[in-house]
Amino acid sequence: MKRRLFLILTLAILTVTSCGGGGSGGEVCANNCTPPATVADFLTVADVQKIIAQAAFEATARNAPATIAVTDRVGNILGVFRMTGAKTTFRITSSQGGGTKVQGGLENIDILPDTFAAITKAITGAYLSSNGNAFSTRTASQIIQENFNPREFNQPSGPLFGVQFSQLSCSDLMRRDSDGTVGPKRSPLGLAADPGGLPLYKNNRLVGGVGVIADGVYGLDADITDIDQDIDELIAVAASASFAAPDDIRANRITADGRTFRFVDSELLVSNPALAPAFANLAGSVQTVAGFFNGIIKAGTSFGNAQSGFRADSGVFSGQNAFILVDAANANRYPPRASTDSLMTAAEATTILSEALKIANRARAQIRRPLGTQAQVTVAVVDTNGEVLALARTPDAPLFGTDVSLQKARTALLFSHPSAAADIAALPPAQYISAGGSAVAPPFAAQTFAQTMAAAKIFFNDPTAFSNGTAFSNRAIGNIARPFFPDGINGGNSGGGNGGPFSTPYSNWSPFHLGLQLDLAYNAIVGGVTGSPAVGCTGLARAKNGIQIFPGAVPIYRGNVLVGAIGVSGDGVDQDDMIAFLGLTNAGKALNTGIQNAPRNIRADHLQPQGLGTRLRYVQCPQAPFYDSSEQNVCEGL
Repeated sequence: MKRRLFLILTLAILTVTSCGGGGSGGEVCANNCTPPATVADFLTVADVQKIIAQAAFEATARNAPATIAVTDRVGNILGVFRMTGAKTTFRITSSQGGGTKVQGGLENIDILPDTFAAITKAITGAYLSSNGNAFSTRTASQIIQENFNPREFNQPSGPLFGVQFSQLSCSDLMRRDSDGTVGPKRSPLGLAADPGGLPLYKNNRLVGGVGVIADGVYGLDADITDIDQDIDELIAVAASASFAAPDDIRANRITADGRTFRFVDSELLVSNPALAPAFANLAGSVQTVAGFFNGIIKAGTSFGNAQSGFRADSGVFSGQNAFILVDAANANRYPPRASTDSLMTAAEATTILSEALKIANRARAQIRRPLGTQAQVTVAVVDTNGEVLALARTPDAPLFGTDVSLQKARTALLFSHPSAAADIAALPPAQYISAGGSAVAPPFAAQTFAQTMAAAKIFFNDPTAFSNGTAFSNRAIGNIARPFFPDGINGGNSGGGNGGPFSTPYSNWSPFHLGLQLDLAYNAIVGGVTGSPAVGCTGLARAKNGIQIFPGAVPIYRGNVLVGAIGVSGDGVDQDDMIAFLGLTNAGKALNTGIQNAPRNIRADHLQPQGLGTRLRYVQCPQAPFYDSSEQNVCEGL
């Protein structure tokens, strides 16, 4: 009892003291802190100009003309500047091990404008971060590859494997430039893994991100065992001078699975940012980016106010530390409502989300500082048509989780639905393009979706796979979307090198060519960046903003009947799993209407693909999950 009282008092003290200001390395905003609407918590026009000037000064000193983009926390583009002589296009490319070239997917595309890379990097720095964690595009690179850590063979894939294909222009959740200042705003290429994107802070509060491209390559860090002197990253470091992330919340102070994340490899500048010239004296010009930026440098929004698109809820979740998404008229975009299929009531959707928030407000965070603070997440509930029934978040959840929580919910729904196999098989194939915009020819062209689903049936040795009512969590789908099966055993399938049926074979795999997840959204992604943007990423009504293939979602049942799904994103993947699974369990008990998790006998963890004796995983809940109790094994037996 004394230990519990001590923990509660400690957290109360942290909540009071951690909202203060201070320089880099000072206190950080944790738990329930909500930044006030003052000049201290958003980027001014002068700030944006200073950030760009500092970047350009370093780029000039390195004789590496760059394109620089600055965003606010919710993705509004505040400035895009191309220096004289900067490359106007870039090539998407990765390599495996000894430099093997991958063909297909987004690999080798070289017709996109430099501004898209810079914007995507800036958005990534802002969206992956919060007032309790500062992640960079280098951090993103570390957590999306085939092993975690990269090249640490026979380790599971990165914890956020697949997150790069979120925040897409085709998403029905993401806002456009024409929507005014309300976010979250879409990204040209999802989330970036190429070093050169950093978050920006004022008074230890996240206010935006900066992205830089100078080398003409949009790639990733395939080897984190060395120390790179990356031109893009070093210019971004200079850009962030006076706006740098507090030392204590940087990725290199945060661990997962016993591994420390990377933030930047080097901060060895050749310029002094304090001596950067005035913005008006820079050689180059502000760029107009159709659909993203009108060419006029502007101030950012203050996060947590209606104009940012995120504010505290004054409705049904007002007593639960909840924020909601609002439109330009300050109306809740996703108020709780009854399902469009008549299978779930508004009261049930409200209770499911409410119980998930209760778990989130007790859960011990994985990716936040100070240690022992609560998880910060977004929660989404959908019906069997993929329509949003309720969506809310805790105040300081990273922005990327807004779109991802909905992707996760829709993914669990899509693959648990009896029509999944037929619906996916009927889609037109991805039309890969390569260098110069030319079509990719066989054998590197995308396989048809009918072929993909046929491969899944063979994988499970079951002609009814994905049409027989098996309940798939996101963790289970992720198990069969990795380039190795079982995940973390390089060479999988008795050394054959094959992965799950939803993955590209490893011989031609990369984070830019990873399989079904990208293929479903490929035509919409390419259309969005080459002048034909679409609303809807996949052609599937149940997955309008694409699918996601890392843990944090489960389907919702009434008895044996699928009625929807819940998705959670923003913290460690085990925390996301627990909040979704345990929140739904508690909602079922509170409602007593038959709402529940999938019956145990139909969950995907009873499947043993290819007779290997390896079962899929359904959910995995963390150890010592709550900061206010010593409970363990909280999901056991449910």
